[in-house]
Amino acid sequence: MGMRKRVWGWRGRSGIARVDSYTRWTVYVTPWVLVVLDVPVVLGNGGNTALGWALIGLGAAQCVLNPPLARRAFDHRLGRGPAPWRWLILCGVVFLATVGVIGARVAEQGYGRFPMATWILMGSALSVLGSYSLLTRLGPYTAVCLGAGAAVGSAMALVSGAWVCVPTVLVATAFLALWSVSVVRTSAWVLAVMWELDAARGAQARLAVAEERLRFGRDMHDVLGRNLAVIALKSELAVRLAGRGSPAAVDEMTEVQRIAQESQREVRDVVRGYRGADLHTELAGARSVLAAAGIDCRIDDKAGAELPAAAQSALAWVVREATTNVLRHADAGRCAVRMRVTEGVAVLVMENDGVSPGPSGPPGSDGGSGLAGLRERLAALGGTLAAERRPPAAFRLTARVPLVRAGTLGADPGSPLPTESPSAQAGTGAVPSGGASLGGATAGPVSADAGGEPAAAGREATGGVGCEGPSPVGHVPVGVGGTASGAGAERAVTRGGVA
Repeated sequence: MGMRKRVWGWRGRSGIARVDSYTRWTVYVTPWVLVVLDVPVVLGNGGNTALGWALIGLGAAQCVLNPPLARRAFDHRLGRGPAPWRWLILCGVVFLATVGVIGARVAEQGYGRFPMATWILMGSALSVLGSYSLLTRLGPYTAVCLGAGAAVGSAMALVSGAWVCVPTVLVATAFLALWSVSVVRTSAWVLAVMWELDAARGAQARLAVAEERLRFGRDMHDVLGRNLAVIALKSELAVRLAGRGSPAAVDEMTEVQRIAQESQREVRDVVRGYRGADLHTELAGARSVLAAAGIDCRIDDKAGAELPAAAQSALAWVVREATTNVLRHADAGRCAVRMRVTEGVAVLVMENDGVSPGPSGPPGSDGGSGLAGLRERLAALGGTLAAERRPPAAFRLTARVPLVRAGTLGADPGSPLPTESPSAQAGTGAVPSGGASLGGATAGPVSADAGGEPAAAGREATGGVGCEGPSPVGHVPVGVGGTASGAGAERAVTRGGVA
């Protein structure tokens, strides 16, 4: 059961996490492979058996110490932890002991038998030099390696009397240093670049969300800011006029109603533009986004252009949500989208091969509201949405929309705002005397002129309210086109003689 959970955990990881684990474990396991390859060579060369077993034991000890050292060195290189200098010193001591035993074997059997422990030496060097290359720059690393090689070669030459050991050890040291750098430091560099790209992609997604929120907030401010300021000003005027018993208060409230209804229509237009979606645009965007994430996306959209606008909008939202789920929850390599019209029903099938086989279910089916929202959106058109797994690791999303019903709907089924009754529309004639609907509330009796425009359209703060002469703060318009702020409106009322 534990192994099964580990397998599921591995498959549930992201691609970058898998590459990270694979790279680290390659560095962990390689010294073991080299030591095992050298065991028959060391024991079959004759000579002092105790030195051979000591050499194998030191190689195994280096293999045991290598994973904690390499793991900490990788984390330090990626900026996740301190440098493991103590572990490096301990492994360095074991490495020097290994070199000393190899030197003793060379002194015992002669210079010609030197290659007898090449693999053990390479494994020990990979553990120590590879991790050290992650903790320092290449300049100091090269100087330390060549200096240590010259010192070891000189010591071997003094013991054996063969000065040819010095250049030989220097060449061997340069090879081991270069090999360790190419294996370990290059792997760490690739991991750093991949994690940086992953973080950049996350930051880009967050910036896109923030930008969209700012855009929507800006649109709402542009739509409501001006009209709310005018409504506040004219409401205050109406209160003051009603307190004086002036019939002009009714005209002001009529104008307030008209502006509120206009604001309601403008908000609906903004929300529809935000929630609306185009199928062709979403398919092109899905292909671009998935390709940027390294996913091969194939799209067959021969029937998409023949669909009614309502069906295209609903299916476009299916494509958008499914693409988001593939990027967030799946580790796919391929994704296919197919659009067909069969017996008057538009069928969109989107399938990827990256579903996690864990117990949590298909992407987006547990705990999220994405698929539930799509089902509600399609249900408004009489459509359905089906999500299913297909072995071995595929996830298929199938959306069906009847074209007969979709063709009769001209609005986006996801629009959250109800349609106004004809009596509530501005500019359609007289408003019923029994009251008018204003965003769900009932206003008192009002009247409009014969032209369909309220009697107070274009009324100004300085006219028709019982003041003499112009307002001390200037001529402040408060009609539909007015741009007076709350503070300016208050000054226009309190200082314009309407007390």
